[in-house]
Amino acid sequence: QVQLVESGGGLVQPGGSLRLSCAVSGSTLDYYAIGWFRQAPGKEREGVSCISYNGGSTDYADSVKGRFTISRDSAKNMVYLQMNSLKPEDTAVYYCATSRSRWAYGSLRSSDYDNWGQGTQVTVSS
Repeated sequence: QVQLVESGGGLVQPGGSLRLSCAVSGSTLDYYAIGWFRQAPGKEREGVSCISYNGGSTDYADSVKGRFTISRDSAKNMVYLQMNSLKPEDTAVYYCATSRSRWAYGSLRSSDYDNWGQGTQVTVSS
């Protein structure tokens, strides 16, 4: 059973930075694409970023391009989301998830993922 645990969320001022971490256990990270998603109160869950099973391909939502960077460390079974120039509209619970299929290149569609973490709260406010 694959398990994911997010960490690194918190309260930050607009323009600040946070790095989210996603620890994967129960399986080798190398098999799966990893996606980061977020859900704000009253809104649907949206895809933020994804990285392919081999780390060679990434994708970002238009709203975070140029500000967020996804990376993975297979040796540590960790995936990271570096978030810079944070805005109040980035406030949400952030989730990481593993792809349904092995050897996937990833997508920003939540239906392509089947194992989810519990989420970590990110609040951007002055």
